[in-house]
Amino acid sequence: MYNGIGLTTPRGSGTNGYVVRNLSTLRSYEPAQDRAAAWDVAPPKYREPDQGILEHERKRQVEVKCLELQLELEDKGIDEDEIEKQVDELRTKLNANLNAYAAPSTKRFKPSDTHAIAEAKKSELDKMARALGTRRDYTEGQAFDREKQEQDKIKRQIEREERERRKEE
Repeated sequence: MYNGIGLTTPRGSGTNGYVVRNLSTLRSYEPAQDRAAAWDVAPPKYREPDQGILEHERKRQVEVKCLELQLELEDKGIDEDEIEKQVDELRTKLNANLNAYAAPSTKRFKPSDTHAIAEAKKSELDKMARALGTRRDYTEGQAFDREKQEQDKIKRQIEREERERRKEE
């Protein structure tokens, strides 16, 4: 093995084990113009989490808790009517607090829970935006647009004057 490349042992491979560079491959050359154009690419689109899927997952968690209670009560030997009554009570109680199952942490999710991860990431970004004091109408790169900055400055000045007029009244 050479720099982590190649076979650990050549036994049974039909080769002598030496690593040789492939001289027949062509290297791709990217002109400077293409490299510069890579910066002009728009940022990736952000997909909102699907609320229907998240709602379904929360309802599924409620049903799992109800099933756990049902199995526990069946093991204790309680009759069917009492079990069904207690399970229905638990179900109505948990359905009333359905939003409590919205987990904000991304650490608890499996990689397949893409919508839950997206919702947690969205709440995390909202929290960070509030901490930094950015506005909701902020778009990336607007600080470098002189015309936009002048318009915003005039708009803020008009709003400030209007607030002062209201204070005087």
